[in-house]
Amino acid sequence: MDRRIHCRPNVSSHPWSSISSPPTGVSHACAESRLNTRPAAAHIPMDLPMSKPQPTPYTRTIRRHQLREMVPLSDSTIFEMERRGEFPRRYALSPRTVVWNLAEVEAWLAARRTRPIFRAQHVDVRDRRTRPVKA
Repeated sequence: MDRRIHCRPNVSSHPWSSISSPPTGVSHACAESRLNTRPAAAHIPMDLPMSKPQPTPYTRTIRRHQLREMVPLSDSTIFEMERRGEFPRRYALSPRTVVWNLAEVEAWLAARRTRPIFRAQHVDVRDRRTRPVKA
């Protein structure tokens, strides 16, 4: 007959819960760990203030189609601006998936709104060598 010890979620129904150690010759990690546990929060004084657990910070990322909705620039323009260091860099999550940090993109948009952007100079079409425009 196969005699295996199965872990049960209720400690009081465990056959070894009333004795201090498992029977001789029986080694079971689950039973030993239950026997060596202390009552929860028995050693914590009640007059100390409880600190709230801090939420785990995470980075919100956006995919390419979400970036296109936020920034109305073409993929080639975004790529060139990334290469020059003028746009937040993308990073790869997998070999076929790239994402941008949402906070960095929003900060870039806010900076573009506050900073004046100088327009490119207009080219005088009369100075063209080929197909000049007659005045």
